[in-house]
Amino acid sequence: MTQPDRRPIGLLGGSFDPIHVGHVQFARDAMRELSLAKVLFVPAGLAWQKGPAADAMHRARMVELAIADEPRFALDRRELERPGASFTVDTLRQLRSELGASQSLVLLIGADQLQRFDTWKRWEELIELAHVGVAARPGHAVQLNATLTRWYAQHLGSVAAVAQQAAGVVVPIMMKPVDCSSTQLRAALSGASPPASGDGVAGLLAPAVLDYIRQHRLYS
Repeated sequence: MTQPDRRPIGLLGGSFDPIHVGHVQFARDAMRELSLAKVLFVPAGLAWQKGPAADAMHRARMVELAIADEPRFALDRRELERPGASFTVDTLRQLRSELGASQSLVLLIGADQLQRFDTWKRWEELIELAHVGVAARPGHAVQLNATLTRWYAQHLGSVAAVAQQAAGVVVPIMMKPVDCSSTQLRAALSGASPPASGDGVAGLLAPAVLDYIRQHRLYS
């Protein structure tokens, strides 16, 4: 009888508007460093802090295309199917009820998200529901306010702790540098500004995603 895989599960949320190589690289690095069983990509239905430019159907399809060759990556549609604004705390509570109290969950966030983490709905509850894995880059110190500095120091832990307990630890994840953002890509695709990559947008998007954007004339 096959034993269930009890390794931690990563959760990477966002507008994915569009999903780009930086998102996928972060998921790969998190999977390697934390020995994750899988990473769930969770597109926001209606992001409360910023409204997506492309509708939910297109953003979900772009995620599917971007991760098609990654067998341990999966699209999770729960926030797209939930009415109203998308809040991470609701998603984690739902996952926790489905997977049980002992399953290790890791909320994967970028350093920019960490800087405004205390603006998220019921943000102090999130660490009770999951670990928090933060993208870190060599030589790039993250400036946090006093509240988040205390919170970070209080919960900073180890990779071993992520595997041993269900929630409660903040852990940095060394990420391969990728100079890319969805905001920059939308501007480049619309012709408002040149892309950051020397290869143009083609160097920052999976080929299937770029084809999909062009086919459906997104961001133009």
